[in-house]
Amino acid sequence: MEYVIEMRDIRKEFPGIVANDNITLQVQKGEIHALLGENGAGKSTLMNVLFGLYQPEKGEIHVRGEKVEITDPNIANKLGIGMVHQHFMLVENFTVTENIVLGQEPRRRAQVDIKSAAKKVEEISRQYGLRVDPHARIEDISVGMQQRVEILKTLYRGADILIFDEPTAVLTPQEIKELIQIMKRLIAEGKSIILITHKLKEIMEVCHRCTVIRRGKGIGTVNVADTNREELASMMVGRDVSFTTKKEKGNPQQEVLEIKNLVVQDSRGISAVKGLDLTVRAGEIIGIAGVDGNGQTELIEAITGLRNAESGEIHLNGKEITNLKPRKVTESGLGHIPQDRHKHGLVLDFSIGENMVLQTYYQEPYSKYKQIKAPQIFKKANQLIDQFDVRTPSVHTEARALSGGNQQKAIIAREVDRSPDLLIAAQPTRGLDVGAIEFIHSKLIEERDANKAILLLSFELDEIMNVSDRIAVIYEGKIIAIVDPQEVTEQDLGLLMAGSKRTGKEEN
Repeated sequence: MEYVIEMRDIRKEFPGIVANDNITLQVQKGEIHALLGENGAGKSTLMNVLFGLYQPEKGEIHVRGEKVEITDPNIANKLGIGMVHQHFMLVENFTVTENIVLGQEPRRRAQVDIKSAAKKVEEISRQYGLRVDPHARIEDISVGMQQRVEILKTLYRGADILIFDEPTAVLTPQEIKELIQIMKRLIAEGKSIILITHKLKEIMEVCHRCTVIRRGKGIGTVNVADTNREELASMMVGRDVSFTTKKEKGNPQQEVLEIKNLVVQDSRGISAVKGLDLTVRAGEIIGIAGVDGNGQTELIEAITGLRNAESGEIHLNGKEITNLKPRKVTESGLGHIPQDRHKHGLVLDFSIGENMVLQTYYQEPYSKYKQIKAPQIFKKANQLIDQFDVRTPSVHTEARALSGGNQQKAIIAREVDRSPDLLIAAQPTRGLDVGAIEFIHSKLIEERDANKAILLLSFELDEIMNVSDRIAVIYEGKIIAIVDPQEVTEQDLGLLMAGSKRTGKEEN
């Protein structure tokens, strides 16, 4: 059979690590082919080889039956290969059209012809159901819209083989549904897609075949119609994985976090949190469920000191922390796994070891007489790397060199290890594989059982239902209901998140 893409025995090495160990990938025309593996298994590396960002030490690449040398992304583009990266590569203060044509600007009398470019962008977006305003600035549109711009960039350049690298990691459930429809539309138009993802549910819903990679080695390729998510999970991590979090009933104690009548504005100066009240007690996990954009981000930022509140009070262990600086809030007993790991979770140019002590580097044993003690820092970092299975060549590797999932595990290791009185976990399993998700959920339960308070924010309803002791539903900046996950269905929860009043049992 002739494949649209065939990568034969690809080997890619980095100092101290073999990222791809003789992997073969064969993609048929007109299919959505999943590339599945744990964090750091080598999926993105393999696709970066296909896109010309890396050169392999060994192996061959065939495109539409012809052997090719892809030495840079321009050659990949000429071969009809486009890549939508996990972390978008867009110029924030450029318009949608300017980003799409960047490097291939149409000209008219030596001037860039933005008008004709915008017209072509509009035509392509209509053809593939990618509704987007060609004149909007990137900084003013949602993450889901930015991803559409990245897809349009590849289509504008004539790609008919598209690589999607963890495309749903930063999307809301509604945006994920829209993206799945877009992918189906692309396939119907004759495109082929390689989908890198950890989400087994998405693979089962949209993919035709799936190739599994484990620790840099190819495990096998299966027809999705002939398998199930349990089998795929087992192939991926090499053991059986439980999709249900094991936990005893919680035993809530004293109040740790108390929020009264909180008002917080968003970056446009509009109230996003509107008189919100919430209490979280030691020994319980409160999950916040809501459609993105209902004040969740502003609420978390106000608690953690990243954004000032306009009015209201936030108390931690009986002490008011409203509008304190982030370090003061942290020292009051708060840990924070942030939504945006690059903006608020890591210093990407620091080593992964240095990132492990960002909250405590100025305290003993990591510092004395204002002198940093590197051996103690890296000793601690190595312990956490082992304990949380952070896949890194070395404790000295820059944080930006790790996969997104391993960056996330490093943040979780740092925050959970401190065992704070209140742990705010915002999208803690974003970008993690099922094995890592199982491990992180067990760690959150351990913290709860150690009488710590946990506030969990997630757009994954499965996660909210599975892990929480109580679920607080946020709508238009207020908590409109607090429900027991044992007594509510996903459908009930969805209706509450949309602002409907529920007739069933609600807690106060």
